[in-house]
Amino acid sequence: MHPVIFELPLVGFPIRSFGVTVAAGILLGIWVWGRLSERHGDDPEKDPARVSQVALWVVVGVLVGARLMYVVVESSRYLASDVTGEQVEHWRSGLAPASTPAQIEERDHVLEVAVGHDFLDDPFKVFLIWQGGLVMYGGMIGGILFGILASRSQGLKVWNTLDMAMIGAFLGLSIGRWGCLLVGDDYGAAVPEGYTDSMRPIAFQNGGEIGPLTIRVPDADWLTLHSESLFDSSLAGQTLWATQPWMSINAAIIALVGYLVLKRRTWCGQAAGIMLAQYAIMRFTIEFFRGDKIRGLWFSNTLSTSQLISFLGLAVAAYLIWKRPGPSPPELARLHGA
Repeated sequence: MHPVIFELPLVGFPIRSFGVTVAAGILLGIWVWGRLSERHGDDPEKDPARVSQVALWVVVGVLVGARLMYVVVESSRYLASDVTGEQVEHWRSGLAPASTPAQIEERDHVLEVAVGHDFLDDPFKVFLIWQGGLVMYGGMIGGILFGILASRSQGLKVWNTLDMAMIGAFLGLSIGRWGCLLVGDDYGAAVPEGYTDSMRPIAFQNGGEIGPLTIRVPDADWLTLHSESLFDSSLAGQTLWATQPWMSINAAIIALVGYLVLKRRTWCGQAAGIMLAQYAIMRFTIEFFRGDKIRGLWFSNTLSTSQLISFLGLAVAAYLIWKRPGPSPPELARLHGA
């Protein structure tokens, strides 16, 4: 809806809405994590300073994991396809426009996996993270792994830290997901005709509208002038499911549930397990309403990459809830001075 907020004078460097919202989400998540550590940490006096050290490595892990997952998924899709590098260059050049249904189908199929070709053809593009391409599940895995290692080096109890960190992370994600809407990423599928008139109280001058159930994509003229938007030009003026706001609201609810569990938990790791289970179930469900094929579709377009990972996430969550890896109730009482 608004991919570039403004450009820096003289240099013309664009300040993108996605980057601003992600940065705001990260800062909010770290701040909330620090505040929680003052009340629920193993050492409330020292933990906030330790958290600030660990948070830096968590951010690095999120970026590395999210980018690596994206690269692996896109490269795998390209290798699993029957597309060649020559086909990618041919359809990207635009010298021979698709004019028949067969050519249009071939072009769309080729361009769907062209990103994976780029990574294999020029590995340096893996590092061009500002051009887009992050997978939230990869960021979660990377952030948790880096966070565990950093927590141990700082003397923090891993399971207690994980409970608090994930609350901050999901609250930050709820802010960052609005960047997906602003840049036109992670958009929903086209809405069936009976739902196209649902209430969309927020309207923009570019023709875009936002409501609790659906959004309306900006008009064709605006998309042409703003190539930074990730909304496909073929979607101009169409009504789509509001998957970006849904994922933002979902993350906020998960953070709230995690906080309520944190105050009443019977073992460390309980809040993290419940939040992970919530996310896996809701992400799996929302994926059915997504329309952006770049996220990867498998098994004859039946399941997305995120849905496959959701199975693993739910299994890990179930293990955490069943295994109860953290301290027992007496130890928790000692930690909190009860």
